Amino acid sequence: MNNKKITEEQKQAIEMKYEIAGELGLLEKVKKVGWKGLSSKESGKIGGIMGKRKREKQKDQKQQCKN
Repeated sequence: MNNKKITEEQKQAIEMKYEIAGELGLLEKVKKVGWKGLSSKESGKIGGIMGKRKREKQKDQKQQCKN
């Protein structure tokens, strides 16, 4: 049994991962076979988009702090 608590940042990352999988049409595959059932290309695509969105979010937050 896993008793570790998930941080808010981790929760947001998980939600983003599912959202992107849905956008790419991979959500049903994930639901059927799990994340391990994705090809490396599919996983990489999700990870790449997640990284891009995280960088954009950080950039936006920095700009808001300056204003």
